[in-house]
Amino acid sequence: MKRTRRIFFLIAASAAVWLNNVPVLAADGVISRIPMAGTNHCRLRFPAIREDTLYSSRPQLKDPKDGDLVDFYGPCDYDPLGIEEIRRQRADVRRDRRNNDDD
Repeated sequence: MKRTRRIFFLIAASAAVWLNNVPVLAADGVISRIPMAGTNHCRLRFPAIREDTLYSSRPQLKDPKDGDLVDFYGPCDYDPLGIEEIRRQRADVRRDRRNNDDD
């Protein structure tokens, strides 16, 4: 009986640890949000905005499976589709296009 309890406990504990570490796409598009101790800042990971929607009135995030993820340190309530992020990613696209033209 004690052995069965130990095995059950180990399985339950392993499952709990595994489930807490699995990234889940939240409603706001954030894959993970890790708070920094003693601050109101977090490390966020979220998909980049699809380039074909970046200049539209309704930008959309890429599929996280594509692997194009943004690693961001800042306020925990940061919006991956907010105007700040749109401007930042537009600037990145312009820079990349300019660099490709120079090559």
